[in-house]
Order: sequence, then C-alpha cells, then structure tokens
Amino acid sequence: MQESQATPRDYLAAERTFLAWIRTGLALMGLGFVLARFGIFLRQFTFIRPDVSTASYGISLWFGTALLSLGVAVCLWSLLRYLKLVRLMRNGATSFSDPSTLALVVASILAVLGLAMGYYLISTRHVTAEGISNTQQEVRMSTITDDGVVRIASHHTVAETAAKLESILQAKNVKVFTIVDHSGEAEKAGLKMPNTKLLIFGNPKAGTPLMLASPSVALDLPLKILVAEDAGGKVWISYNSPGYLQQRHNLPAELLPNIAVIEGLAANAAQ
Repeated sequence: MQESQATPRDYLAAERTFLAWIRTGLALMGLGFVLARFGIFLRQFTFIRPDVSTASYGISLWFGTALLSLGVAVCLWSLLRYLKLVRLMRNGATSFSDPSTLALVVASILAVLGLAMGYYLISTRHVTAEGISNTQQEVRMSTITDDGVVRIASHHTVAETAAKLESILQAKNVKVFTIVDHSGEAEKAGLKMPNTKLLIFGNPKAGTPLMLASPSVALDLPLKILVAEDAGGKVWISYNSPGYLQQRHNLPAELLPNIAVIEGLAANAAQ
C-alpha cells in the first residue's frame, strides 16, 4: 500500500496560514505600540499643560504592553505551529481535524482586552468631564487686575502651594533660581506680615528668544509667581498676565507660549 504524501499545495497552504498569523502578530504589536506611546504622550502632556485634566495614562501603557506581548506570542506560537505542521506533513499526514488552539486563545484574549478597554473608556469619560469642570471653576475664581496681575485662590497653605509649584517645575526641568521668603525676612527684621513667598524660575531656551525679540522683557524675566496669604487667611497665587507682558514689551505673538506656560503652572498648583 502506497503511503500518502503531502502535495506542494499542502505546503503552500500551511505557509499562507503561517504568514497570515505573522501579519496578525505584527498588527497586534503595532496597535500595542501606538497605545503605549499614547500613554507616554499623555504623561508628557501633563507636564507641558498641567492645567488640563487628563485621564490616567497608566492604563494605556498596560493595554499597549499587553497587545505588544500578545503580538510577540502570536508570532512565536505560529512559528512553532508551522514547524509542527511541516513535520507532520513530511511524516505522511494529510488531514488535520483539530481546531486551531492559537486562534481560540488569541480570540479569547482580544475579547477580554476589548471589554477592559471599553470599560476604561466609559469610566474615564466621567472623570475627564469632572476634571474639566473643576478647571473651569478655577478659571472663574481667578481675577485679573488693571495692572495685569492675575490672582488665583489656592486650596493649600502657602508652604504647600510653594512646594507643589517647585515640584512641578523640577518635573519639567525648569530651573528654580530662588524662593524669596518675604515674611521670613520681615520677621528677622522684627516686623510682621502674612506668610508670603516669591518663586523665581525660568528656562533659557524659552527666555532667550523673548529677550532677543524685545530686550526690555528682561525686566520681567525670569518668571515669577507670588504665593501669599491675605489678612483673612486666604492663600492667593499671583503672576503677571502673559497678555500684559506681551503688550508691555511688544512681544511677537508666536513667542507668547514661552511665557503662557505660567498659567498652567499656577492653575495646577492651586488645585
């Protein structure tokens, strides 16, 4: 009795199936990379615009990593499956009635990840809306005086607000030149005044183009944020309005973002 042998068509069919799984693995890895990078982008965005509330970026990193891992597993598993199939065909097998375990596992994992991502999107929508509402409320609580000074009510003490500002600036690699303790110096001179601190900070990459465009802006650089307690014990964050500085020194509109970052810093420190 002649032993049945696999035909070239069988080998080509096995190879096409293998390549199809490779494409699936590449697609999963690509999607995972995009999700992971989006999580990193959100993390960087919170440093650039701390005033804008964003949902947790850690979940995106986990989803992305999970899909990347699944894509690698699919490629490796499909390789082992293809080699096993070729070995079986060389041994004379011509039919394979067992269901594809790889397909079942991948479909199950993707279904679980899909449900998890759907739940994440639904749950974070309310958090984001609440964060935007809180930010809008902070904006309504701020005031701008005639001399261009913006005042925002802080939810923390002077020391806590100053420490929060310093922490944000350090995370953004912005140099804090000094923190002037006005009330502390007044106490050393035998005088009393409400708790008052002035943070002076800046970044040469942002400040130098401003001074080249309008040298007089050096009078208001580095940037400053005043954290002070009023007579009633309320803590306020004050700074020069970017629009006021632009008008005062005739700064080009394209350079306004270099100083507008102070708005986000103050808003984030006040929350």
